Amino acid sequence: QVQLVESGGGLVQPGGSLRLSCAASGITLDYYAIGWFRQTPGKEREGVSCISSSDGRKTYADSVKGRFTVSVDNAKNTVYLQMNSLKPEDTAVYSCAADFNRGYCSTSSSAYKYWGQGTQVTVSS
Repeated sequence: QVQLVESGGGLVQPGGSLRLSCAASGITLDYYAIGWFRQTPGKEREGVSCISSSDGRKTYADSVKGRFTVSVDNAKNTVYLQMNSLKPEDTAVYSCAADFNRGYCSTSSSAYKYWGQGTQVTVSS
């Protein structure tokens, strides 16, 4: 069975850093699109970043560009989201999502079939 598990969330002060991990099991990351999303209660889910096997381009939302970096370790079947210079407005539940029927990125949550349970990121002084 395919499973995605996020980890790495926590409480951090403004300006700090966190690295989130999305570990995939039950499938090999050979043809994929994996996105990172975040959601705050009362707000729409926001696509943060994406990495894919086919289009070869890493994408970022304007709100995080220059601060966040997405990467993949194929040997570990894991995608990472390095978050630097964190701001209070980055506070959210962060989830990874994957689709294995395409190899290009999408910022739409509806494009992804599998989802992790999410990890809480809180940025506060």
